[in-house]
Amino acid sequence: MTTLPTTQLGRTGMHVTRTGFGAWAIGGGDWAFAWGNQDDAASIAAIRHAVESGINWIDTAAVYGLGHSEEVVAAALEGLPEADRPYVFTKGGLVWDPANRSAAPRRVGAPASIRAEVEASLRRLRVERIDLYQMHWPAEDGTPLEEYWQVFTDLKREGKIRAAGLSNHGIRQLQAAEQIGTVDAIQPQFNLIHRDAADDVLLWAREHEAGAIVYSPMASGLLTGAFTAARAAALEPGDWRAGHPDFTEPALSANLALAGALRPVAERHGVTPAAVAVAWTLAFPGVTGAIVGARSPRQVDGWRPAASLELKDDDLSDIAAAIRAAGAGTGPASPSAA
Repeated sequence: MTTLPTTQLGRTGMHVTRTGFGAWAIGGGDWAFAWGNQDDAASIAAIRHAVESGINWIDTAAVYGLGHSEEVVAAALEGLPEADRPYVFTKGGLVWDPANRSAAPRRVGAPASIRAEVEASLRRLRVERIDLYQMHWPAEDGTPLEEYWQVFTDLKREGKIRAAGLSNHGIRQLQAAEQIGTVDAIQPQFNLIHRDAADDVLLWAREHEAGAIVYSPMASGLLTGAFTAARAAALEPGDWRAGHPDFTEPALSANLALAGALRPVAERHGVTPAAVAVAWTLAFPGVTGAIVGARSPRQVDGWRPAASLELKDDDLSDIAAAIRAAGAGTGPASPSAA
């Protein structure tokens, strides 16, 4: 078992590696936000390889594969000695229709629904307590934030969850939640293309000593160095990225130009462009860790060096210049500009 540097996740007492395993894609195909079909054996091998490589947390969600991702995570962790088990983070608040897998899940915050979801996640994950439970998106069923956040606070007190977090919530929502109970962690999208979180929620996390685990640091594959315009055009209809603005023109060319500019930085450090893309997010003050997806052990090896890679000032300057030259995305181009 390899060891990697860790940092404290807010005030939770959990010390996490700078990168964690993202389990969205391993949910498999045949649902509204799928990445296409995925072999469970490859998923289990990827998770076990990540854990053996020192990664000590996994981020999943009930909705990924409509429960399937959580089941795969449980299968991958079965039989691991307690000392080697990674933290397991999951999310709720997205409710699907089992009779219509292709329908977009509803954003539900009703207290009874949240409680039922927690119990279902505990069963699928085969655990007695969830290490970090997060509200996936703000509710759209009319439930006020204060009402659903109270449930999260209660679940923590009851011992069902160790820590409570908010994903995809803005500053005003974070402030309202903090009045009810501590926001242990936040989870915004943050990468070289989508940089706006650096100007708001990441600042909030620093000020309130909340953990911040960012998602999509490789921009769903765009920044891996392996993505091309031809590959974007060939995405299967069951892949949510097909037709998404980031993967179509005019943004696609700018995004791929930026990805190409990471190669010289990667070569200086002897790592992949994917590792540089992830390390860039970790260079920002307030970022505790980054969630990085993988569908095979080989993909884990591509980004694992980011867990200990520290970009230098000249690296960050070169990347900022590349962002400006490509005209990709919005938000601060470097940590010093945040």
